[in-house]
Amino acid sequence: MTTRTGTFPLRLPLSLKAAVEAISERDGTSMNQFLVVAAAEKIAAMQTETFFAERAARADLAAFRRVLDRSGGEAPRADDVIE
Repeated sequence: MTTRTGTFPLRLPLSLKAAVEAISERDGTSMNQFLVVAAAEKIAAMQTETFFAERAARADLAAFRRVLDRSGGEAPRADDVIE
């Protein structure tokens, strides 16, 4: 499978370019690869935020409250602690 790519001239402030060069060199990757991964991570974070916002909008808060308010179950075991 071949990934299609496109070129995009990018203007970076010199300080940001220097930081990208230093970090990508330390990681053993090219500046291009570093920026591709950074863009992919940002897109994933924003899409995840949208996904959860859409899920929250569909939530049945009354059903959620019923689950939280129900009685029953067992008390926690004595060794069930958070340290």
